[in-house]
Order: sequence, then C-alpha cells, then structure tokens
Amino acid sequence: MDARHSLVISLLLVSAFVVILNETLFGVAIPELIDDLGVTAAMAQWLTTAFMLTLAVIIPITGFLLQRFQTRPMFIVAMSLFSLGTLLGALSPGFEMLLISRIVQASGTAIMMPLLFTTVFGLVPPQIRGRIVGRISIVIAVAPALGPSVSGLILDSLGWRWLFIVMLPIALAALTLGALRVVNVGEPQPGRLDVLSVPLSAIGFGGFVYGLSLLGEAGQSGGAGGEAGASAVSEATTTAIIAIAIGMLGLAVFVWRQLVLQRRGERALLDLRTFQARQFTLSIITVSVASMALFGAIILIPLYVQQVLDLSPLVSGLLILPGALLQGLIAPLIGRRYDAVGPRGLALSGAILLAVAMWGMTFLSASTPLWLITAAHIGLSMGLALLFTPLLTNGLSAIRPELNSYGSAIVGTIQQVSGAAGIALFISVAAAAGGPSSVASEVSVPGIQLAFMVGAIIVTLALPVVLLIRRVIPAEPPATTGQIAAQTPLHTEAEPTR
Repeated sequence: MDARHSLVISLLLVSAFVVILNETLFGVAIPELIDDLGVTAAMAQWLTTAFMLTLAVIIPITGFLLQRFQTRPMFIVAMSLFSLGTLLGALSPGFEMLLISRIVQASGTAIMMPLLFTTVFGLVPPQIRGRIVGRISIVIAVAPALGPSVSGLILDSLGWRWLFIVMLPIALAALTLGALRVVNVGEPQPGRLDVLSVPLSAIGFGGFVYGLSLLGEAGQSGGAGGEAGASAVSEATTTAIIAIAIGMLGLAVFVWRQLVLQRRGERALLDLRTFQARQFTLSIITVSVASMALFGAIILIPLYVQQVLDLSPLVSGLLILPGALLQGLIAPLIGRRYDAVGPRGLALSGAILLAVAMWGMTFLSASTPLWLITAAHIGLSMGLALLFTPLLTNGLSAIRPELNSYGSAIVGTIQQVSGAAGIALFISVAAAAGGPSSVASEVSVPGIQLAFMVGAIIVTLALPVVLLIRRVIPAEPPATTGQIAAQTPLHTEAEPTR
C-alpha cells in the first residue's frame, strides 16, 4: 500500500474516531444538563437517544449512497455535517437547538463508519487487511469506551459546551485535510433509488432502536415516585413494546422489498446477498453479541461506580480508561496476528476471555476494590479486541468486493442496533432486580449482578458460533467497484483452521 493511500486511511481513522467518540460523550453530562437547562431527565436522555436513532435510520442507506457517489464527496458531506452539528452545539442557547445539533452530528457520523470500511477494503491488499482493521477496531470499541472518560475530564473543570468546543477544531482540521487528500475508490454506479425502501428502512431500524432506547429509559426511571412513577414506567414500557413491534414489522417488510428488488435485477437499497457468505453471517452474529456486551458495560459500570460506590463521574470514567487504552494498543497487534494465522484462534480466545470477564462482574458488590473493577474491565476490553479485528476482517473479506459498501453498511447498522439492545437489556434487567430508580438514584448490587449474569450467559451461548469460524482467502481489491450483478465467485473459504 503506497504512502498516499496510507495517508487517506489515517485521515479516515482520525475522523471516524472523533465522530464515534461523540456517541457516548453525553451520558455522563446528563445530570449537569438537567440542572443547567432546566429540563427533565427524560428530555435530557433524548440527546443520546436521538443520536442513536439517527444512526439507525441513516446507516442502512449508506450502502446505496457509497455505490452512487464517490468517496471524496461523501467524506466532505459527512465531516461537514458533523462540524456543523458541533458548532450548533457549542452555540446552543437552549435544549431544542442542542437536540438539533446532536441529530446533525449523528447524520455525519452515520456516513463515516461505512465509508471507512468501504475505503479500506477497496485500497488495502488482503494480506495486510488485518493490521488495518485492527486500527478500525480502535474506533469501534475504544472511542465509545473513552467517551465517559473524556466527558468526565472536561466536565470536572469546564461546562458542557466544552464537549463541543474541544471537538470543533479537530473536526474542522479533519474536514480540511480530507477534502484535499482523500481519494475516490471505485467508480460510482448509476442507479435508481427505491423510494419505498427508504421509509421502510426508517420505520424498521428506527422503530426498533427507538423501542430499545425507551426500554433503557424506563429501566432508569423504574421505581421512582410511588404509584405515579410506576404508572409512568408502565406507560413507557408499553410504548417501547409497541415501537419494537412496529420496527420488527417494518424490518420484515423492508427485507421482503429488498429480496423482490434483487429478484427483478434492480438495485436494492441494502443488498442482502452479503449474507450468502457464510463467514460474513457468522461474524455478524458474534459481533452483535460483542457489541451488546460493550455498550451494556459502558452504561452500567459508570452507574455502578457513581451510585453504589458513591464516586464522581470523573472517577467512573477513569476506571474504564486503562481497558480502553489497552484495547487500542493491542488491536493493531491482533490485526498483524490475524494476517499471519487467521481468525479462529484469536476469536475463540477473545470469546472465552469476554465470557470470563462478564462472569467475574457478576460478583461486583458495594465493597469491591477499584483495582478489581478496572481489572475486570481490562479483561472485557481485551476479549473485545480479540473478537472485533479478526471477525470484521474475515467477515468483510468473505463478501464479493463489489458488495463492500453494503457489507460496511450492515456492519454499522448491526453495531448500532446491538448497542441499543445491550443498553436496554442491561438497564432493564438491573431495574427488574431493584436497579436504578432515576438518573441520579441508587443502583442496587443485586440489579448489577443480575444484569451482568444475563450478559455473561448470552456471551457464553455465542461460543459455539465462534467455533464455526474459518479463514477466508479473499481476492485482491479490484480497480473499480464493478457491477453488482456480477455473480462470479471472487474468493474461497479455506478449510484449514488456524
């Protein structure tokens, strides 16, 4: 890979890290926003919910957009939207503008991750993809984990506006350099946008994520305010179930529509032929479970530290910082190891380590020493690093190169849906066992233990899937994107497992 392509990928990595960091940046800031803006906890939570909801609606569409438009214009659009949202946030006079700024930020973020994957798999030779995807894993797992730490550091001495002010010059610098240096990958493919698929995608993915987010919020509100509080929680839970049901129905119709378009030879909004590659499907299943564990732990550990151990947001963020930094350091090394030996041994070790860490967290109590919490999170982070890099590299290598943009969009969508599911699951289970009664209320030890136990069971049940992972021998990236209609096999799955 030449120096110019290395620079392009580095720019995309930095840009993606900045935009993904914002996804978890505001969780710690919610109590301060409630006091400063005079809003309710439910309203403040929308700053996170709206961000995730926007990602869920836009990411599925990026597969088509990356086929239709070239790389550089899409990068400029993504970083321009993110920079504009960041500026609006810094200047927001009240909650309404702040909410709009988060939606605009998320619109840019939704384009960036699929763009990064599509560019990497279009430029990077197969024999070194592992080490590059190792760097992408830093973005996927470390950036969200660093969000609470960065937010805690900023809020400890500065106001919430500085969450935007600090990011703005970085975003503008990335936009400027990228506009000058990013190259176009492949050739744009003309095609008609299926108008019906767009609202079906929004209803399906958006409704599902919205329902999951409501379940998480209901869990954080459980038990507050006696009968009135119980009634509000019941109403929120009912609304969440309805939203999830509508989302699942929308997803079913969306899938049907994509299959119909493919049978007719027309371009689908999200080409589902990616799932014909068995290793891609197996990787997506395992990455989904890992993403649930990642986001569930990110939301629950700070709640536990702040509300059971009665420590500050800064301390809760710093406790998970070593694990996040270690994950970032070892991800490229794991990528190099994947290039040498393949995915199975790495992924199996990661799944076992992740399961052990999750089971270990079921023993958290009101007297657990801080070093032990940090050690457990380090184990969880190392397990995730061993999973993400091999599985994403192997899975995306298994699909035909002309379907890379759709595979990237599916990876991004699945991670968002799984992250929302992990947050909703962990918080709801904790609430069912007497967990958080409000955003600022006490989390019970039994609730924390039960939530991590459920997560540990899910991770353990995913172990047999990891045993089915086989190394993929991909083709060299083509010079152009090519026609999606091409059906010639471009790779094989190697039977020997290493």
